[in-house]
Amino acid sequence: MTEKNVLSTPAARKPIMTLYSGTTDPWSHRTRIVLFEKDIECQIVDVDVNKKQRELGELNPYNQVPTMVDRDLVLYESNIINEYLDERLPHPPLMPVDPVSRARARLMLVRFDRDWYGLIGSISGGDKKSATRARHALRDGLTVISPIFKEQPFALGDEFSLVDCSLAPLLWRLGHWGIELPRQAKPILDYGTKLFQRKSFKLSLTEAEKTLRPPKR
Repeated sequence: MTEKNVLSTPAARKPIMTLYSGTTDPWSHRTRIVLFEKDIECQIVDVDVNKKQRELGELNPYNQVPTMVDRDLVLYESNIINEYLDERLPHPPLMPVDPVSRARARLMLVRFDRDWYGLIGSISGGDKKSATRARHALRDGLTVISPIFKEQPFALGDEFSLVDCSLAPLLWRLGHWGIELPRQAKPILDYGTKLFQRKSFKLSLTEAEKTLRPPKR
Protein backbone atom coordinates (compact mmCIF):
# COMPACT_ATOMS: atom_id res chain seq x y z
CA MET A 1 0.00 0.00 0.00
CA THR A 2 1.30 3.42 -0.91
CA GLU A 3 2.47 5.39 2.09
CA LYS A 4 1.32 8.99 2.30
CA ASN A 5 2.96 11.66 4.38
CA VAL A 6 1.85 15.20 5.09
CA LEU A 7 4.18 18.08 5.82
CA SER A 8 3.19 20.80 8.27
CA THR A 9 -0.51 20.21 7.69
CA PRO A 10 -3.11 20.50 10.46
CA ALA A 11 -5.38 17.46 10.74
CA ALA A 12 -8.49 19.33 9.57
CA ARG A 13 -6.80 20.92 6.58
CA LYS A 14 -6.06 19.14 3.31
CA PRO A 15 -2.82 20.23 1.61
CA ILE A 16 -3.14 21.95 -1.74
CA MET A 17 0.02 20.39 -3.17
CA THR A 18 0.80 16.74 -3.81
CA LEU A 19 4.23 15.37 -4.62
CA TYR A 20 4.63 11.96 -6.21
CA SER A 21 8.06 11.00 -4.97
CA GLY A 22 10.36 8.03 -5.40
CA THR A 23 11.70 6.63 -2.14
CA THR A 24 15.37 6.31 -3.15
CA ASP A 25 16.05 8.39 -6.27
CA PRO A 26 18.09 11.59 -5.77
CA TRP A 27 15.83 13.66 -8.04
CA SER A 28 12.85 13.19 -5.73
CA HIS A 29 15.12 13.58 -2.72
CA ARG A 30 16.28 17.07 -3.68
CA THR A 31 12.68 18.20 -4.11
CA ARG A 32 11.77 16.84 -0.67
CA ILE A 33 14.67 18.83 0.80
CA VAL A 34 13.17 21.99 -0.70
CA LEU A 35 9.73 21.17 0.72
CA PHE A 36 11.08 20.74 4.23
CA GLU A 37 13.46 23.69 3.98
CA LYS A 38 10.46 25.90 3.25
CA ASP A 39 8.07 23.98 5.53
CA ILE A 40 5.54 23.71 2.71
CA GLU A 41 2.16 22.07 3.23
CA CYS A 42 2.27 19.14 0.86
CA GLN A 43 1.07 15.57 0.68
CA ILE A 44 3.89 13.23 -0.33
CA VAL A 45 2.83 10.09 -2.16
CA ASP A 46 5.59 7.47 -2.08
CA VAL A 47 6.02 5.81 -5.47
CA ASP A 48 7.42 2.35 -6.02
CA VAL A 49 9.22 2.87 -9.34
CA ASN A 50 8.65 -0.80 -10.18
CA LYS A 51 4.89 -0.50 -9.63
CA LYS A 52 3.84 3.07 -10.30
CA GLN A 53 0.36 4.39 -9.57
CA ARG A 54 -1.89 4.73 -12.61
CA GLU A 55 -2.53 8.40 -11.89
CA LEU A 56 1.18 9.21 -12.21
CA GLY A 57 1.14 8.19 -15.86
CA GLU A 58 -2.02 10.22 -16.38
CA LEU A 59 -0.38 13.31 -14.85
CA ASN A 60 3.11 13.04 -16.31
CA PRO A 61 3.62 11.98 -19.96
CA TYR A 62 6.98 10.50 -18.97
CA ASN A 63 5.50 8.59 -16.01
CA GLN A 64 8.42 9.69 -13.84
CA VAL A 65 9.09 11.00 -10.36
CA PRO A 66 9.11 13.54 -8.96
CA THR A 67 5.80 14.96 -10.17
CA MET A 68 4.15 17.89 -8.39
CA VAL A 69 0.45 18.75 -8.50
CA ASP A 70 -0.58 22.22 -7.31
CA ARG A 71 -4.30 22.72 -7.93
CA ASP A 72 -4.63 22.52 -11.74
CA LEU A 73 -0.90 22.79 -12.38
CA VAL A 74 1.19 19.66 -12.93
CA LEU A 75 4.98 19.95 -12.94
CA TYR A 76 7.74 17.44 -13.51
CA GLU A 77 11.55 17.56 -13.65
CA SER A 78 12.90 18.29 -10.20
CA ASN A 79 14.79 21.50 -11.03
CA ILE A 80 11.62 23.01 -12.51
CA ILE A 81 9.58 21.94 -9.47
CA ASN A 82 12.19 23.29 -7.06
CA GLU A 83 12.43 26.70 -8.68
CA TYR A 84 8.63 26.93 -8.88
CA LEU A 85 8.40 26.21 -5.15
CA ASP A 86 11.02 28.85 -4.45
CA GLU A 87 9.13 31.47 -6.42
CA ARG A 88 5.68 30.49 -5.19
CA LEU A 89 6.72 30.49 -1.53
CA PRO A 90 9.71 32.84 -1.48
CA HIS A 91 10.65 32.57 2.22
CA PRO A 92 13.29 31.52 2.90
CA PRO A 93 14.69 32.28 -0.56
CA LEU A 94 16.73 29.49 -2.11
CA MET A 95 17.93 31.37 -5.19
CA PRO A 96 19.89 34.64 -5.43
CA VAL A 97 17.94 37.83 -5.96
CA ASP A 98 20.02 39.42 -8.71
CA PRO A 99 19.72 38.08 -12.29
CA VAL A 100 23.44 37.43 -12.80
CA SER A 101 23.76 35.27 -9.70
CA ARG A 102 20.53 33.46 -10.50
CA ALA A 103 21.81 32.68 -13.99
CA ARG A 104 25.06 31.33 -12.56
CA ALA A 105 23.12 29.17 -10.10
CA ARG A 106 21.00 27.76 -12.94
CA LEU A 107 24.14 26.96 -14.92
CA MET A 108 25.52 25.06 -11.94
CA LEU A 109 22.31 23.05 -11.68
CA VAL A 110 22.45 22.23 -15.40
CA ARG A 111 26.08 21.15 -15.04
CA PHE A 112 25.22 18.92 -12.08
CA ASP A 113 22.42 17.27 -14.04
CA ARG A 114 24.47 16.69 -17.17
CA ASP A 115 27.82 15.85 -15.61
CA TRP A 116 26.83 14.02 -12.41
CA TYR A 117 23.14 13.13 -12.24
CA GLY A 118 23.55 11.84 -15.78
CA LEU A 119 26.00 9.24 -14.46
CA ILE A 120 23.56 7.63 -12.03
CA GLY A 121 22.05 5.26 -14.57
CA SER A 122 25.49 3.84 -15.39
CA ILE A 123 26.50 3.65 -11.73
CA SER A 124 23.34 1.84 -10.69
CA GLY A 125 22.51 -0.25 -13.73
CA GLY A 126 25.35 -0.18 -16.22
CA ASP A 127 27.85 -2.90 -17.05
CA LYS A 128 30.91 -3.16 -14.83
CA LYS A 129 33.14 -1.07 -17.09
CA SER A 130 30.57 1.71 -17.55
CA ALA A 131 29.78 1.76 -13.83
CA THR A 132 33.47 2.06 -12.90
CA ARG A 133 33.99 4.86 -15.40
CA ALA A 134 30.93 6.71 -14.08
CA ARG A 135 32.07 6.35 -10.46
CA HIS A 136 35.47 7.76 -11.34
CA ALA A 137 33.89 10.69 -13.20
CA LEU A 138 31.68 11.58 -10.24
CA ARG A 139 34.55 11.17 -7.78
CA ASP A 140 36.82 13.42 -9.86
CA GLY A 141 34.15 16.05 -10.44
CA LEU A 142 33.35 16.39 -6.75
CA THR A 143 37.05 16.52 -5.93
CA VAL A 144 37.60 19.36 -8.40
CA ILE A 145 34.94 21.59 -6.80
CA SER A 146 35.94 20.69 -3.24
CA PRO A 147 38.28 23.70 -2.71
CA ILE A 148 35.41 26.20 -2.90
CA PHE A 149 34.14 24.89 0.43
CA LYS A 150 37.35 26.00 2.12
CA GLU A 151 36.32 29.58 1.40
CA GLN A 152 32.55 29.52 1.88
CA PRO A 153 29.97 27.47 3.79
CA PHE A 154 27.63 26.77 0.87
CA ALA A 155 27.86 26.32 -2.88
CA LEU A 156 26.88 29.92 -3.71
CA GLY A 157 28.44 31.60 -0.70
CA ASP A 158 26.99 32.29 2.72
CA GLU A 159 23.40 31.21 2.04
CA PHE A 160 21.89 27.74 1.57
CA SER A 161 20.37 27.42 -1.91
CA LEU A 162 18.83 25.09 -4.49
CA VAL A 163 22.38 24.24 -5.53
CA ASP A 164 23.02 22.76 -2.08
CA CYS A 165 19.70 20.89 -2.29
CA SER A 166 21.02 19.30 -5.49
CA LEU A 167 24.44 18.39 -4.10
CA ALA A 168 23.23 16.86 -0.84
CA PRO A 169 21.55 13.73 -2.31
CA LEU A 170 24.67 12.91 -4.32
CA LEU A 171 26.98 13.23 -1.33
CA TRP A 172 24.62 11.12 0.81
CA ARG A 173 24.78 8.24 -1.68
CA LEU A 174 28.54 8.09 -2.32
CA GLY A 175 29.15 5.12 -0.04
CA HIS A 176 26.14 3.28 -1.42
CA TRP A 177 27.54 3.76 -4.92
CA GLY A 178 30.98 2.55 -3.89
CA ILE A 179 32.64 5.96 -4.32
CA GLU A 180 35.37 7.06 -1.94
CA LEU A 181 36.64 10.61 -2.29
CA PRO A 182 40.38 11.26 -1.87
CA ARG A 183 41.90 13.18 1.03
CA GLN A 184 42.03 16.43 -0.94
CA ALA A 185 38.23 16.32 -1.12
CA LYS A 186 37.89 16.73 2.65
CA PRO A 187 36.32 20.22 2.33
CA ILE A 188 33.36 18.87 0.35
CA LEU A 189 33.01 15.91 2.71
CA ASP A 190 32.88 18.31 5.67
CA TYR A 191 30.36 20.40 3.77
CA GLY A 192 28.25 17.30 3.19
CA THR A 193 28.32 16.43 6.88
CA LYS A 194 27.05 19.93 7.63
CA LEU A 195 24.22 19.55 5.13
CA PHE A 196 23.20 16.23 6.64
CA GLN A 197 22.74 17.94 10.02
CA ARG A 198 20.17 20.40 8.71
CA LYS A 199 16.66 19.77 9.96
CA SER A 200 15.26 19.88 6.44
CA PHE A 201 17.66 17.20 5.28
CA LYS A 202 16.94 14.89 8.19
CA LEU A 203 13.19 15.25 7.64
CA SER A 204 13.55 14.68 3.90
CA LEU A 205 14.99 11.19 4.26
CA THR A 206 12.74 8.24 3.56
CA GLU A 207 13.23 5.06 5.55
CA ALA A 208 14.85 3.51 2.48
CA GLU A 209 17.24 6.43 2.08
CA LYS A 210 18.36 6.21 5.69
CA THR A 211 19.78 2.76 4.93
CA LEU A 212 21.89 4.11 2.06
CA ARG A 213 24.33 5.62 4.54
CA PRO A 214 24.80 3.43 7.62
CA PRO A 215 25.69 5.31 10.82
CA LYS A 216 29.39 5.52 11.69
CA ARG A 217 30.58 3.17 14.36
